Amino acid sequence: MRIWRHRLFWPSAALVVLVAVNAIARPQFLRITLQDGELYGALIDILRNSAPLMLVALGMTIVIATRGIDLSVGAVMAVSGAVALTIIDGSGDPGATGTVLVAVVVALLVSLVLGAWNGFLVSALGIQPIVATLVLMLAGRGVALLITGGFITTVNSAPLAYIASGYLTVLPFAFIISVVVITALGLVERRTALGVLTEAVGINPEASRLAGVRSRGIIWGAYMVSGVLAGLAGIIYASNIKAADANAAGFLIELYAILAVVLGGTSLAGGKFSIAGTVIGVLIIQTLDSTILFLGVPSAQSPVFFAFVVVAVVIAQSPRTRNALRALGGARRPRAAASVQDRPKVEVAS
Repeated sequence: MRIWRHRLFWPSAALVVLVAVNAIARPQFLRITLQDGELYGALIDILRNSAPLMLVALGMTIVIATRGIDLSVGAVMAVSGAVALTIIDGSGDPGATGTVLVAVVVALLVSLVLGAWNGFLVSALGIQPIVATLVLMLAGRGVALLITGGFITTVNSAPLAYIASGYLTVLPFAFIISVVVITALGLVERRTALGVLTEAVGINPEASRLAGVRSRGIIWGAYMVSGVLAGLAGIIYASNIKAADANAAGFLIELYAILAVVLGGTSLAGGKFSIAGTVIGVLIIQTLDSTILFLGVPSAQSPVFFAFVVVAVVIAQSPRTRNALRALGGARRPRAAASVQDRPKVEVAS
């Protein structure tokens, strides 16, 4: 099997190229230092800053695998952050760890309910996913504004700030959260029958239903997972800025999440999906964002630069490009065996 035929080859190659370009342009990019038992450096910053997008993209991967889409993840992030910081701000002791834990749990439960609502519209009522999630996408930020009273709620709480900027041992706590989620999803989706059933529902929902698969429950669960992960991403975002900003939290993150899933090789048509591919896709986006900032590309021109790289990666991993490379590889094979077979046969008279 040719290595370039693997669906993770081109995303991995794009990530390696981005890292190499950064390393050549600024050698300190690969430098990692240890200060007070904590790791620092550009690569560590990329891993830490990618946590919110990583969580959202992982949830989006499961939803897309069921032939769905979730456009409400940004709004769920806004609601989750608003709920958590409103509880902390209204408590008697915002700096208490117990207060922050209660706020996080309540925010995640609210996110679970929002995800369940999306799943109900899609699986129970049969509404198209793009329409069902568009409702919450539009209404969710309004709900977040109602929770915060239309203002940006700021909180000075050390336990809250620790979620986004703190360290557990030598690594950022936000990065460890994303690693735990990646590991859990990988084990559940690739070491149990749930992953196969999810792919079956995405490939052919009607056939899987006739085969006895409870497709409605699987689809419902996928949106609930997406909601919870988006809520956790919203808490990390709110922790990073120490505020609940209903308008800025998760702005356009649904588009970047879909892009990360596609870059990772998961088809929007549903069916087979790749957790590892999504992780690579998120790292590509985050590394590219760091590259744009380093090169000093003006903010008005950065989308063009970003789009150019993304288009190049998408074209490289398209089926037609793979077929062309496969044909090119076949054309270069030695034809000695074929030439022997093509020689005219000479009959010998007896």
